[in-house]
Amino acid sequence: MSKIEQAQAEYETFPQTVESVIISTVNQAGIPNTGYTPFVMDDAKNIYIYVSGLAIHTQNIHINPRVSVLFIEDESKCYQIFARRRLSFDCTATLIERETETWNQIVAQFKARFGELIEVFRGLPDFRIFRLTPSAGRFVIGFGTAYEISGEQLDKLVHITGK
Repeated sequence: MSKIEQAQAEYETFPQTVESVIISTVNQAGIPNTGYTPFVMDDAKNIYIYVSGLAIHTQNIHINPRVSVLFIEDESKCYQIFARRRLSFDCTATLIERETETWNQIVAQFKARFGELIEVFRGLPDFRIFRLTPSAGRFVIGFGTAYEISGEQLDKLVHITGK
C-alpha cells in the first residue's frame, strides 16, 4: 500500500476514533470562541452536533453559520505531543428542524452512540441539532505528513510539501 493510500485509509476512519469535536465560531463582533461537543457523522462527512441554545457556540452559529471543527488524537495515545493526528474542516452550519424525519434519525444515531442521556436532551426545548457541512479540510498525521482535503465527496488528499 502506498503512502497516500495509507493516509487515505487513516483519514476515512480517524473521525470515529474520537467522540467529540472542537468547534470554533465567531460572534457578531468577530470575537472567536472555541468549545467542544460530541458528534455523529454521516457517510457524506456531514457532522451533526446536538447542543444547548445556551452555549456560546450555538448562539454564534445563529449569527454566523461558518464554523471550523477539529478532530484531534487523545494526548494520552499520541506518540509525540507536537505531532498529534488531527483533522480539521471548514463547515457551514444548518439547523435541523425538531421532530422532522431527519431530526429523529439523527437523534437515534446520538442515542445509539451516547446512550440514554440523549432522551433527556430530546425533552429539553433549548437543545438543537445542527448539520455542519464541510467544504474543505486538512489532515495531519505527523511531522511532514499533512494533506489538504478537497473534492466533491471530500475524498481527495493532496500531500502538502514545503515547495
